[in-house]
Amino acid sequence: MANVSLLSRYNSWMAYRRTVRSLSKLDNRELDDLGISRADIPAIAARSVL
Repeated sequence: MANVSLLSRYNSWMAYRRTVRSLSKLDNRELDDLGISRADIPAIAARSVL
């Protein structure tokens, strides 16, 4: 049972990291076109894995 929870948390963390990495690769103009700033990236990534 604990392994399922651990695996689920790991998969969520990996999805969070992928999102942060992808958004961080965008330049400031691209981020602005999306209506987000660099400071918003962690919060957006966290919401994406809920």
